[in-house]
Amino acid sequence: MKTVRKIIEIDEELCTGCGDCVPDCAEGSLEIVDGKARLVEDRLCDGLGACIKSCPTGALTIVEREADEFDEKAVEEFLAAKEKKEAPPMMGGGCPSARLQSLQPTPCDTANIPGTQEGSTLSHWPIQIRLVPAAAPFLENSDLLVAADCTAVSYPNINRDFVAGRVVMMGCPKFDDAPMYVERFTEIFQSGKVNSVTVLIMEVPCCSAMLQIIKKARDDAGSNVPVRQVVISTQGQIINDQNW
Repeated sequence: MKTVRKIIEIDEELCTGCGDCVPDCAEGSLEIVDGKARLVEDRLCDGLGACIKSCPTGALTIVEREADEFDEKAVEEFLAAKEKKEAPPMMGGGCPSARLQSLQPTPCDTANIPGTQEGSTLSHWPIQIRLVPAAAPFLENSDLLVAADCTAVSYPNINRDFVAGRVVMMGCPKFDDAPMYVERFTEIFQSGKVNSVTVLIMEVPCCSAMLQIIKKARDDAGSNVPVRQVVISTQGQIINDQNW
């Protein structure tokens, strides 16, 4: 049933598709589609505007217009379906590539040995955020590296400077499910297993959402785990290094 009520409105000209608003929408009604924030369905938006403060360009506003009534039950079903779709395979089944494994890292100094190349310092598998459960044993007493996918090919010394000695979780804050990421990291922070978090992102606007995801998860978990953000330029240089 339609009624005149408050609802979010998105100015596409102002929206950069950064995704900062997505984690702050508890109903999951905002998604990044074709590089822009979109409202999935009118009935999934409560019109309270919790997402507005996260928008760096002012693209989000609350307006009054005719829209479907807010449907809390539909929100619950939507979030449940989303969680089921994104749920990682079980440890003992599913895709073999998602099976939890501890690996033996290659020492970084092998690059100095004639006839060899620098090896991987990766200590575990899998590494995709959606595939790493909060109960993964390699998270115990870990220093976590949360890296945007593009950093792996942009920063030439990623193994030596960031992967070595850390547990790696990778994903794309623009195209992946940000609310699911928040839930996953909230669970991890609540477990108390992580000693520190390094967020490695690109300089492009959409990558900034990764820090917002981590900060929100930390707040939701009531954690004080230290967070460091390192920003890589498209030319592969470190252009910002800051603690939060």
